[in-house]
Parts: sequence; C-alpha cells; structure tokens
Amino acid sequence: MTDFTYDEFTTRNLGFVSEAEQKTLRDACVFVCGTGGMGGSAIMTLIRAGVERLILADLDAFEVSNLNRQLFATLDTVGQDKAQATRDQCLRINPQAQIEVLGADWCEDVDRLVSSCDVVINGTDDLGASLLLYRTAKKHNRAVIDAYASPLPSVYVTIPDSPMPEEWLCFPTIGTEWNAITSQMRSDAVMAEATHVMLHSSSRHYIDLDLAGEMVAGTRSRMSFAPMVVMAGTLMAGEALNIILKRSRGTDHRGWFLNTHRGKIERPKNKLITMVMKPLVRRALSKMINR
Repeated sequence: MTDFTYDEFTTRNLGFVSEAEQKTLRDACVFVCGTGGMGGSAIMTLIRAGVERLILADLDAFEVSNLNRQLFATLDTVGQDKAQATRDQCLRINPQAQIEVLGADWCEDVDRLVSSCDVVINGTDDLGASLLLYRTAKKHNRAVIDAYASPLPSVYVTIPDSPMPEEWLCFPTIGTEWNAITSQMRSDAVMAEATHVMLHSSSRHYIDLDLAGEMVAGTRSRMSFAPMVVMAGTLMAGEALNIILKRSRGTDHRGWFLNTHRGKIERPKNKLITMVMKPLVRRALSKMINR
C-alpha cells in the first residue's frame, strides 16, 4: 500500500494556496447536506483540495439513474447509503479525513451540525430541508452555498445578513415551520425559482421546454445532466473555499449562471427589466405547464 502523507497529497496545491492557507483548509469543516449530484461534486472538490473535516448528510441510497451525473455513484455503490458510500470513497482519497455521516436524523441535530462547521453547502432538492438549513445557518451566522435548478450551471452565496431565498424569491413559506410545508407551497416555490431561472438566464434555449413544463408541474422527476451538475457543484465548492480562506466571494445571494454554450456569465437583470418581464415569463411558464 502506498504511504500517504497530507503534505505530499496537497503539494501541488501550493501556488494556488499558500502553506498557511493549506493548513486553514485542513482545519476547516464543511457541512454538505445532500451528497448526490451537486453535493457530491462539491465534496469531491473539497476533499481533493485538502479539506479534512466534513459532515455529510443524505437520506437516500444510490440508484442506477444516479450514474449519469453523481460522482460517488458507481455500480459498486448502487444500493448503498449515499452519505456512507461517499465517506468511504473520500477516505480512499484522504484516509486521514474526519468525516461524520448522518441520515434522515440530521434534522434533529441541525443546530450542532451548522454551528460546528465553517460553511454550509445545500445539496438537497427538498424545500423543507432547505428552509431548515437556511434558517439555522442565519441563526448561527453561517453562509450557505447553493445552486439553482437550472439547465445552466449556477451558484449563489447567502451570507447571514443577506435575504434567504424564501425571502427574496417570495416563497409562500415565510412564517411556516419547515416540516409543515404544503404541496401547494412546494409547487409555488418551484414556480418562483423557475421564473427566476428563465428571467435571468438564457436557460430556455438549452432544454426541452415540454419536458421542463412537466418537471415544473411535478409530473416528472427533475432532469439532470452531468456537465451542468458537476460544474455547478464545483462552483459551489469554490465559493466554500473562498469563505474558508477569507477571499473575496465570486457572487452574492442572487448568484449567476455559466453559459458554457456561449462562453459567458449571465448575471441578474436590473429591477426595471425584471419588473417588465416577470409577468411575461410567468405566463410562458404557465403555458408550458398546461400543455
């Protein structure tokens, strides 16, 4: 067996980070809730960057349909608990890593998990779980890294003094307990996020709109594609590293989209354009859903 040392493992990081910064990464702790697509890509980036303390939470097992984009999903791990299988593979990269694994019970211990980490990465696509993460992170003065459900890779960073997504995207969940969300609230939140994605990015040009309408309507599962998922997760990890190293952030709570088809970053439009276009976008989405 090859002898492992942390210094040799991270030696090629130097130049991108200093020796002192590498030690900071080694000592840092990141809580990743959802270890599948974007979460798994973020975890892979973090563990290879030398982050040695991770908290991983997921309540699902890997399935064959995950193989198309989830980095820790292999034929060997299909059927295995996602968080545990991810931990096992991370230890094959850095056997010295300290990795805590949780299942559905993470919600019961969320205050400890969030307060003990330096930054939170939201890799879950469940509205209630996301609300719990954001609200707890604000209470404990922690930033949350996230990405949109978008055909284009995206990333956004919510620091404690920024509005949470449910606030600035106008979800109908404010004042409702995270575990008391109704199906109508979930549908309205999906519509609000889809409206933002379509309004502030050119995503509509790179996806089958009929299938997208079915997804927004909740009649089919979310579409996912490796290039989008892996790039988004890597961008999320990059922002987590910026926060750990106290470097300038590349985005704010509104985020941006990476258009790899045209080689450009698409940022939120100004308020006047948004005010004029938003009703048109919502009307177009409604037609997509009702086709």
